[in-house]
Amino acid sequence: MLFSSLSFLFFFFPLVLILYYLVIYCIGRTAGNLILFCSSIFFYAWGEPQNVLILLASICFNYSIVKCIERGERFKKIYLIFSITVNLAVLFIFKYLNFTLNNLKVLGFNENIQMKEIVMPIGISFYTFQALSYLIDVYRGRVKSQNTLLGVGLYIAFFPQLVAGPIVQYQTIEEQITNRKENWDKVCQGVSRFVIGLSKKVILANSFAIVADECFENVGGGYLSLAWIGIIFYSLQIYYDFSGYSDMAVGLGKLFGFEFLENFHYPYFAASVTDFWRRWHISLGTFFREYVYIPLGGSKRGKRKTVRNLFIVWVLTGLWHGANWTFILWGVIHFLAIVLEKLLIRKQKNAFIGRLYMLGVVIAGWVFFRSDSVEMAIKYIKIMMGIGVNGYMNVRSIVLLKENFIFLIVGILGTIPVMSVIKKKIGNTIIYEILEQLSVPILFYFCCCYLIKSTYNPFIYFNF
Repeated sequence: MLFSSLSFLFFFFPLVLILYYLVIYCIGRTAGNLILFCSSIFFYAWGEPQNVLILLASICFNYSIVKCIERGERFKKIYLIFSITVNLAVLFIFKYLNFTLNNLKVLGFNENIQMKEIVMPIGISFYTFQALSYLIDVYRGRVKSQNTLLGVGLYIAFFPQLVAGPIVQYQTIEEQITNRKENWDKVCQGVSRFVIGLSKKVILANSFAIVADECFENVGGGYLSLAWIGIIFYSLQIYYDFSGYSDMAVGLGKLFGFEFLENFHYPYFAASVTDFWRRWHISLGTFFREYVYIPLGGSKRGKRKTVRNLFIVWVLTGLWHGANWTFILWGVIHFLAIVLEKLLIRKQKNAFIGRLYMLGVVIAGWVFFRSDSVEMAIKYIKIMMGIGVNGYMNVRSIVLLKENFIFLIVGILGTIPVMSVIKKKIGNTIIYEILEQLSVPILFYFCCCYLIKSTYNPFIYFNF
């Protein structure tokens, strides 16, 4: 089930919200959590009925093994290693087994290797990482384990962030599972945030997707202009698609009393690639920093080991996004840029040059991220550079720009903190407050209009 679907907006969500508030006020918090957990399992089973048992098995396993970690002082490290191995093994089988077998076959280890028919459970990367966060935080003594299976189940399977994040670290939400507070201000903020995220997805991301798909399917059509239009529109599509989902997740969390950490903060306004990754998919970057980079030694053991640690993190970041060499190379591109910044370049004083350089690296990376193969990505980049093109500009490029000019301008303006500046200057005026309140129902109305006439367009990060 998609947040941006009529069945979610007019059936599932209002029913769960009404039932939840009736239960917590009439019965209590535990009953409310049970409603949220059961609703989350139904939400997941709606689109993945065959894989819901894998999710439930993950919840039960991690609940049980954490109790062993917490009680077994003598063998707690063994329990931790075992639990991490099991979680990653399940992820490997469903996401990376065929990729590994195929590469072994290409290398000639066994030409008779047969590929397996495996369907990756949606959201497995997200809920596996949340389970790992729970295991490691309890092992480190930062938090205590949940007393009930329901508490663990709600943490891992809560439907707002179940299938596409953000990746919620257990230490940031431990208290909220049993001791959060709902109020009218949170409800209003949640509704507003959800509608903004829905608008990003339905109105902007889906519009950018149509143009990007056309350009990439024809590999730019052999025209330099189409290649650049395609990657610019894809860069905007993936930002509004994923940040829109994160906004919806944060908004839904607020409606049920939860406070999730932010996952995006104007990443295309960053002054460097390092800064970009402090702003883009913040929850994933935080996870790898806390549980991989720092345990490896971070940047405290000399330049050589710093480079090694960064390489490991970025290869893993690429692999996390998908079992394809395109994702690994995407990770390597960011690794090289960050190493260059950390070890060779002093802090860039000119913000404009820094942003220009950052955009160049990020856009080149998105070509690999979007392409089906390395060959396709290289061909696309060549066309962007004017190598082997059929022409520099064609009529289709002009038509696409004319038809999507308004979306393009709004999309570009939305990547910089324009609204923050406006709010600082006129945020306390009556006119601003009226416009802010009116914008929510107006945006929701337009989203519904788009949804009624639109075709199916899932979130990009559902693939990961």
